[in-house]
Amino acid sequence: MIVKQEKPILVEEKSAEQVNVLDRTQKIMKQALEKMNYGQEVLELLKEPLRLLTVRIPIKMDDGTVKVFTGYRAQHNDSVGPTKGGIRFHPDVTMDEVKALSIWMSIKCGITGLPYGGGKGGIQCDPREMSFAELERLSRGYVRAISQVVGPTKDIPAPDVFTNSQIMSWMMDEYSHIREFDSPGFITGKPLVLGGSVGRESSTAKGVTIVLKEATKIAGISLAGSKINIQGFGNAGSFLAKFLYDEGAVITGISDAYGAIYEPQGLDIDYLLESRDSFGTVTTLFSNRISNQELLEKPCDILIPAAIANQITEQNAPNIQAKIVVEAANGPTTVNATDILTNKGVIIVPDVLASAGGVIVSYFEWVQNNQGYYWSEEEVEEKLKNILVSSFSKVHQTSVQLNVNMRLAAYMVGLKRIVEASKFRGWI
Repeated sequence: MIVKQEKPILVEEKSAEQVNVLDRTQKIMKQALEKMNYGQEVLELLKEPLRLLTVRIPIKMDDGTVKVFTGYRAQHNDSVGPTKGGIRFHPDVTMDEVKALSIWMSIKCGITGLPYGGGKGGIQCDPREMSFAELERLSRGYVRAISQVVGPTKDIPAPDVFTNSQIMSWMMDEYSHIREFDSPGFITGKPLVLGGSVGRESSTAKGVTIVLKEATKIAGISLAGSKINIQGFGNAGSFLAKFLYDEGAVITGISDAYGAIYEPQGLDIDYLLESRDSFGTVTTLFSNRISNQELLEKPCDILIPAAIANQITEQNAPNIQAKIVVEAANGPTTVNATDILTNKGVIIVPDVLASAGGVIVSYFEWVQNNQGYYWSEEEVEEKLKNILVSSFSKVHQTSVQLNVNMRLAAYMVGLKRIVEASKFRGWI
Protein backbone atom coordinates (compact mmCIF):
# COMPACT_ATOMS: atom_id res chain seq x y z
CA MET A 1 0.00 0.00 0.00
CA ILE A 2 1.58 3.29 -1.11
CA VAL A 3 1.23 6.13 1.36
CA LYS A 4 1.39 9.81 0.35
CA GLN A 5 4.93 11.02 0.87
CA GLU A 6 6.17 14.34 2.15
CA LYS A 7 9.67 15.80 2.17
CA PRO A 8 11.63 13.90 4.85
CA ILE A 9 13.04 15.59 7.90
CA LEU A 10 16.84 15.84 8.09
CA VAL A 11 17.23 13.18 10.76
CA GLU A 12 19.92 10.91 9.36
CA GLU A 13 22.55 12.13 11.80
CA LYS A 14 20.60 14.55 13.99
CA SER A 15 21.55 14.01 17.63
CA ALA A 16 18.81 13.87 20.23
CA GLU A 17 21.36 14.73 22.91
CA GLN A 18 23.40 17.41 21.18
CA VAL A 19 23.12 19.64 24.24
CA ASN A 20 25.24 17.24 26.29
CA VAL A 21 27.17 15.25 23.68
CA LEU A 22 30.40 16.98 24.74
CA ASP A 23 29.75 16.34 28.44
CA ARG A 24 29.06 12.69 27.67
CA THR A 25 32.27 12.36 25.67
CA GLN A 26 34.31 14.03 28.40
CA LYS A 27 32.81 11.71 31.01
CA ILE A 28 33.91 8.58 29.16
CA MET A 29 37.31 10.16 28.44
CA LYS A 30 37.78 10.89 32.15
CA GLN A 31 36.98 7.27 33.04
CA ALA A 32 39.44 5.98 30.44
CA LEU A 33 42.27 8.27 31.55
CA GLU A 34 41.72 7.41 35.23
CA LYS A 35 41.76 3.71 34.37
CA MET A 36 45.18 4.27 32.75
CA ASN A 37 46.38 6.24 35.82
CA TYR A 38 46.97 9.49 33.95
CA GLY A 39 46.94 12.73 35.92
CA GLN A 40 44.49 15.61 35.84
CA GLU A 41 46.73 17.59 33.48
CA VAL A 42 46.12 14.99 30.74
CA LEU A 43 42.36 15.40 31.04
CA GLU A 44 42.75 19.19 31.00
CA LEU A 45 44.72 18.95 27.74
CA LEU A 46 42.37 16.54 25.99
CA LYS A 47 38.89 17.48 27.17
CA GLU A 48 38.64 20.40 24.71
CA PRO A 49 40.10 20.99 21.23
CA LEU A 50 43.41 22.83 21.03
CA ARG A 51 41.82 25.18 18.50
CA LEU A 52 38.28 26.13 17.62
CA LEU A 53 37.58 28.59 14.83
CA THR A 54 34.13 30.16 14.49
CA VAL A 55 33.44 31.86 11.18
CA ARG A 56 30.62 33.93 9.69
CA ILE A 57 30.12 33.41 5.97
CA PRO A 58 28.12 35.98 3.96
CA ILE A 59 26.56 34.37 0.88
CA LYS A 60 24.54 36.02 -1.88
CA MET A 61 21.44 33.90 -2.40
CA ASP A 62 19.76 33.32 -5.75
CA ASP A 63 17.09 35.92 -5.01
CA GLY A 64 19.73 38.63 -4.54
CA THR A 65 19.57 38.75 -0.74
CA VAL A 66 22.61 38.11 1.45
CA LYS A 67 22.44 35.46 4.16
CA VAL A 68 25.16 35.02 6.78
CA PHE A 69 25.93 31.46 7.86
CA THR A 70 27.82 30.35 10.99
CA GLY A 71 30.51 27.71 10.61
CA TYR A 72 33.04 25.97 12.84
CA ARG A 73 36.32 24.11 12.53
CA ALA A 74 37.67 22.26 15.58
CA GLN A 75 41.18 20.80 15.79
CA HIS A 76 41.30 18.56 18.83
CA ASN A 77 44.96 17.54 19.07
CA ASP A 78 47.81 17.56 16.55
CA SER A 79 50.53 15.92 18.66
CA VAL A 80 50.55 12.82 16.42
CA GLY A 81 50.14 14.65 13.11
CA PRO A 82 47.77 16.92 11.17
CA THR A 83 44.15 16.85 12.22
CA LYS A 84 41.56 15.06 10.11
CA GLY A 85 37.78 15.10 10.02
CA GLY A 86 34.63 15.80 8.08
CA ILE A 87 32.52 18.86 7.41
CA ARG A 88 28.79 18.60 7.96
CA PHE A 89 26.02 20.84 6.60
CA HIS A 90 23.05 20.67 8.99
CA PRO A 91 20.67 23.14 10.65
CA ASP A 92 21.44 21.67 14.08
CA VAL A 93 25.23 21.97 13.99
CA THR A 94 26.47 23.36 17.32
CA MET A 95 29.85 24.32 18.72
CA ASP A 96 29.76 21.59 21.38
CA GLU A 97 28.78 18.96 18.81
CA VAL A 98 31.74 19.89 16.60
CA LYS A 99 34.06 19.79 19.61
CA ALA A 100 32.85 16.34 20.62
CA LEU A 101 33.10 14.99 17.08
CA SER A 102 36.70 16.23 16.83
CA ILE A 103 37.52 14.28 20.01
CA TRP A 104 35.89 11.16 18.54
CA MET A 105 38.02 11.57 15.44
CA SER A 106 41.18 11.74 17.57
CA ILE A 107 40.15 8.49 19.26
CA LYS A 108 39.35 6.80 15.92
CA CYS A 109 42.76 7.76 14.57
CA GLY A 110 44.43 6.56 17.75
CA ILE A 111 42.67 3.19 17.66
CA THR A 112 43.56 2.61 14.01
CA GLY A 113 47.12 3.93 14.25
CA LEU A 114 46.70 6.70 11.68
CA PRO A 115 49.20 9.61 11.79
CA TYR A 116 46.44 12.10 12.57
CA GLY A 117 44.70 13.92 15.34
CA GLY A 118 41.00 14.63 15.22
CA GLY A 119 39.32 17.54 13.48
CA LYS A 120 35.74 18.40 12.60
CA GLY A 121 33.83 21.14 10.86
CA GLY A 122 30.26 22.18 10.33
CA ILE A 123 27.99 24.89 8.98
CA GLN A 124 24.55 25.71 10.31
CA CYS A 125 22.44 25.45 7.17
CA ASP A 126 19.60 23.46 5.65
CA PRO A 127 20.77 21.95 2.34
CA ARG A 128 17.16 21.13 1.39
CA GLU A 129 16.39 24.83 1.14
CA MET A 130 19.42 25.77 -0.96
CA SER A 131 20.05 25.60 -4.69
CA PHE A 132 23.07 23.95 -6.29
CA ALA A 133 24.62 27.37 -6.91
CA GLU A 134 24.02 28.51 -3.33
CA LEU A 135 25.66 25.36 -1.98
CA GLU A 136 28.69 26.00 -4.17
CA ARG A 137 29.02 29.59 -2.94
CA LEU A 138 28.68 28.43 0.68
CA SER A 139 31.28 25.66 0.20
CA ARG A 140 33.78 28.08 -1.31
CA GLY A 141 33.02 30.74 1.31
CA TYR A 142 33.71 28.29 4.11
CA VAL A 143 37.10 27.38 2.65
CA ARG A 144 38.04 31.05 2.31
CA ALA A 145 37.09 31.57 5.96
CA ILE A 146 39.19 28.68 7.30
CA SER A 147 42.00 28.60 4.72
CA GLN A 148 44.68 29.84 7.14
CA VAL A 149 44.27 26.89 9.51
CA VAL A 150 43.79 23.98 7.10
CA GLY A 151 45.96 22.29 4.49
CA PRO A 152 47.59 18.95 3.54
CA THR A 153 50.01 19.16 6.49
CA LYS A 154 47.74 21.03 8.93
CA ASP A 155 44.14 19.83 8.85
CA ILE A 156 42.52 17.71 6.13
CA PRO A 157 38.70 17.94 5.79
CA ALA A 158 36.38 15.29 4.32
CA PRO A 159 32.66 14.70 3.68
CA ASP A 160 30.26 14.21 6.56
CA VAL A 161 26.52 14.63 7.08
CA PHE A 162 24.87 16.08 3.94
CA THR A 163 28.15 16.85 2.19
CA ASN A 164 29.51 14.81 -0.70
CA SER A 165 32.21 14.50 -3.36
CA GLN A 166 30.84 17.49 -5.29
CA ILE A 167 31.13 19.76 -2.27
CA MET A 168 34.64 18.44 -1.63
CA SER A 169 35.51 19.27 -5.25
CA TRP A 170 34.39 22.89 -4.87
CA MET A 171 36.33 23.19 -1.63
CA MET A 172 39.50 21.74 -3.16
CA ASP A 173 39.23 24.05 -6.16
CA GLU A 174 38.78 27.11 -3.93
CA TYR A 175 41.76 26.14 -1.77
CA SER A 176 43.89 25.60 -4.88
CA HIS A 177 43.02 29.11 -6.11
CA ILE A 178 43.94 30.61 -2.73
CA ARG A 179 47.25 28.75 -2.51
CA GLU A 180 47.95 29.15 -6.26
CA PHE A 181 48.81 25.49 -6.79
CA ASP A 182 46.83 22.28 -7.18
CA SER A 183 46.20 20.72 -3.77
CA PRO A 184 44.45 17.35 -4.01
CA GLY A 185 45.79 16.35 -0.59
CA PHE A 186 43.99 19.27 1.06
CA ILE A 187 40.74 17.33 1.25
CA THR A 188 39.52 13.74 0.91
CA GLY A 189 36.29 12.21 -0.33
CA LYS A 190 36.83 13.66 -3.81
CA PRO A 191 35.64 12.15 -7.10
CA LEU A 192 38.08 9.66 -8.64
CA VAL A 193 38.87 12.02 -11.51
CA LEU A 194 40.12 14.66 -9.03
CA GLY A 195 42.29 12.29 -7.00
CA GLY A 196 39.74 10.41 -4.96
CA SER A 197 40.29 6.84 -3.81
CA VAL A 198 38.35 3.80 -4.96
CA GLY A 199 36.25 2.43 -2.14
CA ARG A 200 35.84 5.76 -0.32
CA GLU A 201 32.07 6.07 -0.79
CA SER A 202 31.29 2.71 0.77
CA SER A 203 34.23 2.64 3.20
CA THR A 204 32.24 3.23 6.39
CA ALA A 205 29.86 0.36 5.61
CA LYS A 206 32.73 -1.86 4.49
CA GLY A 207 34.49 -1.15 7.77
CA VAL A 208 31.39 -1.99 9.80
CA THR A 209 31.14 -5.29 7.93
CA ILE A 210 34.76 -6.14 8.75
CA VAL A 211 34.47 -5.45 12.49
CA LEU A 212 31.10 -7.22 12.61
CA LYS A 213 32.74 -10.38 11.27
CA GLU A 214 35.32 -10.14 14.05
CA ALA A 215 32.55 -9.68 16.64
CA THR A 216 30.71 -12.78 15.42
CA LYS A 217 33.85 -14.81 16.04
CA ILE A 218 33.92 -13.58 19.64
CA ALA A 219 30.21 -14.31 20.05
CA GLY A 220 30.56 -17.75 18.48
CA ILE A 221 27.94 -17.22 15.79
CA SER A 222 28.07 -17.29 12.00
CA LEU A 223 27.38 -14.16 9.97
CA ALA A 224 25.75 -16.24 7.25
CA GLY A 225 22.22 -16.97 8.40
CA SER A 226 22.32 -14.44 11.24
CA LYS A 227 19.25 -12.24 11.57
CA ILE A 228 20.14 -8.55 11.45
CA ASN A 229 18.11 -5.38 12.09
CA ILE A 230 19.56 -2.15 10.69
CA GLN A 231 18.20 1.15 11.96
CA GLY A 232 18.87 3.58 9.12
CA PHE A 233 18.89 3.08 5.37
CA GLY A 234 20.91 6.10 4.30
CA ASN A 235 24.36 5.98 2.72
CA ALA A 236 26.00 3.81 5.39
CA GLY A 237 22.92 1.74 6.22
CA SER A 238 22.02 0.88 2.63
CA PHE A 239 25.58 -0.10 1.67
CA LEU A 240 25.78 -2.12 4.86
CA ALA A 241 22.51 -3.94 4.19
CA LYS A 242 23.74 -4.89 0.73
CA PHE A 243 27.16 -6.08 1.93
CA LEU A 244 25.66 -8.23 4.70
CA TYR A 245 22.87 -9.54 2.44
CA ASP A 246 25.50 -10.67 -0.06
CA GLU A 247 27.41 -12.37 2.78
CA GLY A 248 24.36 -14.55 3.44
CA ALA A 249 22.96 -12.69 6.44
CA VAL A 250 19.18 -12.41 6.79
CA ILE A 251 18.23 -8.73 6.99
CA THR A 252 15.01 -8.85 9.00
CA GLY A 253 14.50 -5.11 9.52
CA ILE A 254 15.49 -1.71 8.13
CA SER A 255 14.27 1.83 8.81
CA ASP A 256 14.38 5.34 7.37
CA ALA A 257 12.96 8.77 8.27
CA TYR A 258 9.35 7.55 7.97
CA GLY A 259 9.51 4.39 10.07
CA ALA A 260 10.68 0.79 9.83
CA ILE A 261 9.74 -2.50 8.23
CA TYR A 262 10.31 -5.87 9.84
CA GLU A 263 10.02 -9.32 8.31
CA PRO A 264 11.20 -12.30 10.42
CA GLN A 265 11.87 -14.38 7.30
CA GLY A 266 14.08 -11.68 5.77
CA LEU A 267 13.73 -8.72 3.41
CA ASP A 268 14.66 -8.56 -0.28
CA ILE A 269 17.41 -5.96 -0.01
CA ASP A 270 17.97 -5.71 -3.77
CA TYR A 271 14.28 -4.85 -4.23
CA LEU A 272 14.41 -2.24 -1.45
CA LEU A 273 17.50 -0.58 -2.93
CA GLU A 274 15.89 -0.40 -6.36
CA SER A 275 12.65 1.01 -4.92
CA ARG A 276 14.10 3.94 -2.97
CA ASP A 277 12.84 7.40 -3.91
CA SER A 278 14.97 10.49 -4.60
CA PHE A 279 15.39 11.06 -0.86
CA GLY A 280 16.61 7.48 -0.35
CA THR A 281 13.53 6.40 1.58
CA VAL A 282 11.54 3.24 0.94
CA THR A 283 9.35 2.38 3.95
CA THR A 284 6.45 4.49 2.61
CA LEU A 285 5.80 1.67 0.14
CA PHE A 286 4.63 -0.53 3.00
CA SER A 287 1.39 -0.28 4.98
CA ASN A 288 2.68 -2.41 7.86
CA ARG A 289 5.34 0.05 9.01
CA ILE A 290 6.48 0.11 12.61
CA SER A 291 8.43 2.80 14.43
CA ASN A 292 12.22 3.04 14.57
CA GLN A 293 12.04 2.40 18.31
CA GLU A 294 9.95 -0.74 17.81
CA LEU A 295 12.53 -2.08 15.36
CA LEU A 296 15.27 -1.80 17.99
CA GLU A 297 13.40 -4.22 20.26
CA LYS A 298 12.51 -6.79 17.60
CA PRO A 299 14.18 -10.24 17.76
CA CYS A 300 17.54 -10.47 15.96
CA ASP A 301 21.06 -11.79 16.42
CA ILE A 302 22.75 -8.52 15.45
CA LEU A 303 21.45 -4.96 15.85
CA ILE A 304 23.08 -2.14 13.90
CA PRO A 305 22.00 1.41 14.80
CA ALA A 306 23.09 3.34 11.68
CA ALA A 307 20.95 6.46 11.91
CA ILE A 308 20.95 8.96 14.77
CA ALA A 309 22.30 9.35 18.29
CA ASN A 310 20.75 8.37 21.61
CA GLN A 311 18.54 5.57 20.25
CA ILE A 312 19.37 2.83 22.74
CA THR A 313 18.65 4.19 26.22
CA GLU A 314 18.14 2.84 29.72
CA GLN A 315 14.41 2.66 28.90
CA ASN A 316 14.69 0.26 25.96
CA ALA A 317 18.05 -1.42 26.61
CA PRO A 318 16.46 -4.15 28.80
CA ASN A 319 14.27 -5.08 25.81
CA ILE A 320 17.10 -5.36 23.28
CA GLN A 321 17.24 -9.00 22.13
CA ALA A 322 20.42 -8.92 20.03
CA LYS A 323 23.62 -10.75 20.95
CA ILE A 324 25.76 -8.11 19.22
CA VAL A 325 25.22 -4.34 18.82
CA VAL A 326 27.43 -2.63 16.23
CA GLU A 327 27.29 1.16 16.31
CA ALA A 328 27.46 2.41 12.73
CA ALA A 329 25.94 5.74 13.83
CA ASN A 330 27.57 8.37 16.03
CA GLY A 331 26.65 7.90 19.69
CA PRO A 332 23.52 5.74 19.33
CA THR A 333 23.86 4.14 22.78
CA THR A 334 23.81 6.12 26.01
CA VAL A 335 26.22 5.48 28.90
CA ASN A 336 23.55 3.86 31.10
CA ALA A 337 22.32 1.71 28.21
CA THR A 338 25.88 0.56 27.58
CA ASP A 339 26.11 -0.68 31.16
CA ILE A 340 22.75 -2.47 30.90
CA LEU A 341 23.66 -4.24 27.67
CA THR A 342 27.13 -5.16 28.91
CA ASN A 343 25.63 -6.71 32.06
CA LYS A 344 23.30 -8.73 29.82
CA GLY A 345 26.32 -10.13 27.99
CA VAL A 346 25.70 -8.19 24.77
CA ILE A 347 28.84 -7.44 22.76
CA ILE A 348 28.89 -3.74 21.85
CA VAL A 349 31.23 -2.64 19.08
CA PRO A 350 31.49 1.11 19.78
CA ASP A 351 31.12 3.82 17.16
CA VAL A 352 34.72 5.01 17.43
CA LEU A 353 35.82 1.58 16.22
CA ALA A 354 32.90 0.41 14.07
CA SER A 355 32.67 3.54 11.92
CA ALA A 356 36.42 4.06 11.46
CA GLY A 357 36.42 2.75 7.89
CA GLY A 358 35.72 6.20 6.48
CA VAL A 359 38.74 7.91 8.04
CA ILE A 360 40.99 4.96 7.18
CA VAL A 361 40.19 5.14 3.46
CA SER A 362 40.42 8.95 3.66
CA TYR A 363 43.95 8.38 4.94
CA PHE A 364 44.60 6.10 1.96
CA GLU A 365 43.36 8.85 -0.37
CA TRP A 366 45.66 11.41 1.26
CA VAL A 367 48.64 9.04 0.96
CA GLN A 368 47.86 8.39 -2.72
CA ASN A 369 47.56 12.12 -3.37
CA ASN A 370 50.90 12.80 -1.71
CA GLN A 371 52.77 10.10 -3.61
CA GLY A 372 50.92 10.47 -6.93
CA TYR A 373 50.34 6.75 -7.19
CA TYR A 374 46.88 5.21 -6.94
CA TRP A 375 45.87 1.77 -5.72
CA SER A 376 43.37 -0.76 -6.99
CA GLU A 377 40.12 -1.46 -5.15
CA GLU A 378 41.52 -4.82 -4.06
CA GLU A 379 44.54 -3.13 -2.49
CA VAL A 380 42.36 -0.61 -0.67
CA GLU A 381 40.06 -3.30 0.71
CA GLU A 382 42.95 -5.48 1.83
CA LYS A 383 44.68 -2.59 3.62
CA LEU A 384 41.37 -1.55 5.23
CA LYS A 385 40.75 -5.07 6.47
CA ASN A 386 44.25 -5.42 7.93
CA ILE A 387 43.96 -2.19 9.91
CA LEU A 388 40.45 -2.87 11.24
CA VAL A 389 41.09 -6.49 12.21
CA SER A 390 44.19 -5.40 14.14
CA SER A 391 42.29 -2.48 15.72
CA PHE A 392 39.41 -4.71 16.79
CA SER A 393 41.85 -7.16 18.33
CA LYS A 394 43.58 -4.41 20.36
CA VAL A 395 40.30 -3.08 21.69
CA HIS A 396 38.91 -6.52 22.52
CA GLN A 397 42.10 -7.63 24.25
CA THR A 398 42.10 -4.44 26.33
CA SER A 399 38.45 -5.06 27.23
CA VAL A 400 39.17 -8.61 28.39
CA GLN A 401 42.44 -7.88 30.19
CA LEU A 402 41.11 -4.90 32.14
CA ASN A 403 37.54 -6.19 32.51
CA VAL A 404 35.96 -3.10 30.95
CA ASN A 405 33.35 -2.76 28.24
CA MET A 406 34.42 -2.35 24.62
CA ARG A 407 33.59 1.37 24.56
CA LEU A 408 35.84 2.20 27.49
CA ALA A 409 38.53 -0.08 26.04
CA ALA A 410 38.32 1.73 22.69
CA TYR A 411 38.75 5.11 24.37
CA MET A 412 41.73 3.78 26.29
CA VAL A 413 43.44 2.45 23.16
CA GLY A 414 42.72 5.61 21.19
CA LEU A 415 43.73 8.11 23.86
CA LYS A 416 46.96 6.33 24.83
CA ARG A 417 48.61 7.20 21.52
CA ILE A 418 47.72 10.88 21.83
CA VAL A 419 48.97 11.03 25.41
CA GLU A 420 52.29 9.41 24.48
CA ALA A 421 52.83 11.84 21.58
CA SER A 422 51.94 14.80 23.79
CA LYS A 423 54.43 13.65 26.43
CA PHE A 424 57.24 13.26 23.89
CA ARG A 425 56.53 16.80 22.69
CA GLY A 426 56.81 18.06 26.25
CA TRP A 427 53.23 19.33 26.43
CA ILE A 428 52.46 17.36 29.61
